[in-house]
Amino acid sequence: MANNQTKYSFIAEELKKRIFAKEYPLDKPIPDEMTLAKEFDCSRMTMKKALEVLVLEGLLYRKRGHGTFIIKSALDMDRLNIHSQEVNGFTKLLEGRDVASKIVQFQVTFPDKYVAERLNIDLETPIYDIVRARLVDDEPYVLEHTCMPVALIPGVTQEVLEHSIYTYIREQLNLKIASSYKQIRADKPSQLDFDYLDCSETDPVIEVEQTVYLNNGMAFEYSKSRHRYDKFVFTTVNIARR
Repeated sequence: MANNQTKYSFIAEELKKRIFAKEYPLDKPIPDEMTLAKEFDCSRMTMKKALEVLVLEGLLYRKRGHGTFIIKSALDMDRLNIHSQEVNGFTKLLEGRDVASKIVQFQVTFPDKYVAERLNIDLETPIYDIVRARLVDDEPYVLEHTCMPVALIPGVTQEVLEHSIYTYIREQLNLKIASSYKQIRADKPSQLDFDYLDCSETDPVIEVEQTVYLNNGMAFEYSKSRHRYDKFVFTTVNIARR
């Protein structure tokens, strides 16, 4: 478990690995909270929070009086399922797969007015201006255009960009990523999409525009990510509170 990772989030990740490895039968409930709490040596409240994470991610659902079950449709591996609450980054989302990054652009510059507003910085604040193509098993999935304040996320290098920025932020800078605000839209492909996503002229792309925040409320990332339409499903889970 990482130094800055909570116990319940660690357990949630371990349970998610088991779910995708099909260690639990799909037609039966997973082990109950008390059984899992004993296995992971934690309190029942901690286990309840871990399971709630997976419920919110659309992997599990609770059936009163019967237990907690896996949502079968969430295991469809033809497309990558991204949940509305996802703030872990692309590499973490695809843990276990061969994820690579091709750096298209990496420079330190100054933001325009729109980016400065999204990051809540002034126009004289230096930012990283990064464009990366993200590949999974040597196949292009996403083209990311990311802006980050240099002072807030210091030390970003080409080596960091070739792996995971979010892992660097969490494990090297010891910062906690807390939340994000996203807008998702369909768009026509651009020349960069043709070049780096292997799109045809008739292929739509899914653009995710987001601002991501640390747990102190500071915005550390503004980005636009262009996703191949045939590789992703975006899921929102709504739960009625009684």
